[in-house]
Amino acid sequence: MTRATSVRAVLAIAVLAVSGWLVATRPPNLGLDLRGGTQIVLETRDGQLAKAGSKTTDEALEVLRRRVDQLGVSEPSLARSGERRIIVELPGVTDPDEAVEVLGRTAQLTFHPVLGQGDPAAVPDTDPSASASAGAGASAGASASASAGASPSATPSASPSANPSASPSANPSASASAPAAPNPDGSQTLLTEDGGEALLLGPATIDGALIEDARAAIGQLGERTIDIEFRGRGPDAWQDLTGKAACSPAGDPTRRVAIVLDGKIISSPQVNPDIACNVGITGGTTSITGQFSAEEAQDLALLIRAGGLPVPVEVIEQRIVGPSLGAAAIDASAQAAVLGIIATILFIIAVYRLVGGLAALALVSYGLISYAALLAIGATLTLPGLAGFVLAIGMAVDANVLVFERAREEYAEGKKSLAGSMTIGFGRAWSAIIDSNITTLLAAGLLFFLAAGPVQGFGVTLSIGVVASMFTALVVTRVLTDLALRRGFIKRRPKVSGLAGIGFVRRWLEEKGPNLMARRRLWMGISAGLVVLALAGIVVRDINWGVEFTGGRLVEYSTTNPVSVDAAREAVGETGLDRAVVNTSGNDNISVRSGSFDDDAEDRVRAALSELGGGVELVRDETIGPSLGTELRNKALIALGVALLVQLAYLAIRFRWQWALATVLALAHDVILLVGAFAWFGRPVDGVFLAAVLTVIGYSVNDTVVVFDRIRELVRNPLKRQFADLANLGCLQTVPRTVNTGLGALFVLVALAVLGRDSLVDFAVALLIGIIAGTYSSVFLAAPLAIVFESRPGGLVQKLAVRASATPRVRAARPRAATGRTARNKASARKG
Repeated sequence: MTRATSVRAVLAIAVLAVSGWLVATRPPNLGLDLRGGTQIVLETRDGQLAKAGSKTTDEALEVLRRRVDQLGVSEPSLARSGERRIIVELPGVTDPDEAVEVLGRTAQLTFHPVLGQGDPAAVPDTDPSASASAGAGASAGASASASAGASPSATPSASPSANPSASPSANPSASASAPAAPNPDGSQTLLTEDGGEALLLGPATIDGALIEDARAAIGQLGERTIDIEFRGRGPDAWQDLTGKAACSPAGDPTRRVAIVLDGKIISSPQVNPDIACNVGITGGTTSITGQFSAEEAQDLALLIRAGGLPVPVEVIEQRIVGPSLGAAAIDASAQAAVLGIIATILFIIAVYRLVGGLAALALVSYGLISYAALLAIGATLTLPGLAGFVLAIGMAVDANVLVFERAREEYAEGKKSLAGSMTIGFGRAWSAIIDSNITTLLAAGLLFFLAAGPVQGFGVTLSIGVVASMFTALVVTRVLTDLALRRGFIKRRPKVSGLAGIGFVRRWLEEKGPNLMARRRLWMGISAGLVVLALAGIVVRDINWGVEFTGGRLVEYSTTNPVSVDAAREAVGETGLDRAVVNTSGNDNISVRSGSFDDDAEDRVRAALSELGGGVELVRDETIGPSLGTELRNKALIALGVALLVQLAYLAIRFRWQWALATVLALAHDVILLVGAFAWFGRPVDGVFLAAVLTVIGYSVNDTVVVFDRIRELVRNPLKRQFADLANLGCLQTVPRTVNTGLGALFVLVALAVLGRDSLVDFAVALLIGIIAGTYSSVFLAAPLAIVFESRPGGLVQKLAVRASATPRVRAARPRAATGRTARNKASARKG
């Protein structure tokens, strides 16, 4: 064993040991569709600066989404119901009290002028133990007049549940409440942070919408502070507010500015004497200073940074909901995943024999490492996410196949041993592996930093999958093959290794030698026709947007006799709502949510459930808004656009801009075909479909990069003089890799499509269409487009022609793997 192999072996053992420990000791964080969780219904109330309505409720929904994301609750579902209600579903949270704690306070941060001393009797009664006030005197360009009050991480004040029967486990004291209503003129009386003084405050002049950022920091005297930066008209409003306060004499209450969080004064500083009347504090920043702990300061800064709600919200209902997919669907999908993985492993062993078996062990290691990484970061595992994870295991074979095909080429020359060929195979496959994975990582990173919600979560999962697949292929597989191929038994029986022959597909291509690029206009014409057909489907049939994008209807029923959720799902599916989300709540009611839920469908559902449960009673019937909010969708589109531009720039640097443009056009071709196919089939375009599209984008770019990497190698050491011939040869040489990798993924997808349930069938079908389109476009569209672009003046077609005319004419050579082999390899090829 060489020193390099020993280092790799130690690293692999260490990573696998840590991964095994994480899997054994940390339970998975399952999503709402697998485990269930908590549903919270919030209702917006009129605030001081805005009235509750559909617009302000949508704004509050986006603020809550950002806050839940920052607080670490993965894959939440938030949707507007009616005009003023927000339904929040938190996966894995089974304690309603805990759920409200996760949502936190309303975080309405406002800045008020102090009008004078107030009457303590006018202060509204609140429960001090549930106070949302934060400890603090404050520094607003001035010294604080008081210090420490209640903890800033305390729970909001009480609000009774509006529907106690629907939430028997709810703790009313944990509900978020709106601040007390102000007087008719907008003024209100509140206590200072130490509770010893009542101040009469004027209407708020600055609210949370004008806050750009909030950060926990350490002041000059070592105290904890929250540094606040204003935006928009915030700096001018802050200067005006402090300028008016500065006109009052020192010691007068009206020289103070009150900072109010959720109806509690958290600080009331006096403006410093050096601030002139009507001049105010400039700079657009201020600080809240107080006796915070480090955690309290971080929490308060997070809430302020995530955004104050434009209007107050009240928790009117809390309930525990069951998983949105039944046990039968989960079991069927798990069986499909296992069968697909087994088929993939058997296939790779059949094709690559010993090294294929070692690659199968590496794939198992990949699954362990990826799963452990998801557990380590606390990611939420949803059923579509698990399906994508299983699919990634099938696609992780790609790096191994690239190495094995390169090693076969080297061994076919007859100049290297099995171990030496494998070493060279790793070296020659490195550029293709690194380029394809870096382009994918760039997209994944941008999705994480620029997107939000499930798209951001997909970026995390994708990044983990890419890194884990590279580690297992370049470390685990290499250690195993280095140890195995140096054994005397394998050296004497090279056919056992799986590297002694170039494979059936490669032999057939060598014998036939098809010139695919000679018909490039035909392939581009076929692609153009398919794109037109797909666009026609989008125009004629329209896209069937799912409930996540369009919203829909939520109806809840109470049955006379208990009905199992699986039976209810089957009954609802038979009424025509096969994609409806059917759930049970903590009081055994049945809820049905769907985008295409008209009155006729509701009558059919009611009749079906009545037959099952011996009669039903309608509990509620609400129209709900889309759970993929406007901000989330916009961020996803921006992230995808930026990711494509960055990929284009990277590929232009690593290859040529002509090839980068061809790659992006081929990618657009694949996505359009996928969307068009779903439009023609009438299948819903929902969150699951979005995950499928993101997976197809990664696969398509990866496939095209591998083809262009081989063409680049041939251009640097041309075996033929024409660029079209080199492009054709590069495509032919990568066909075995494309076929073997594609089949490995298709085994899993076919199993999911045939045996899976519910939305996973559409997920599998979408990926089948996307992978087939991506495999086709990488050879029959991207390469022909590169030839067309390189035919322009200054392109490779012209440069290679000039180089050919400047060198002596020689007979064109065949590719290395296709040249004459030794007698030993000829014999083994004939036997094969």
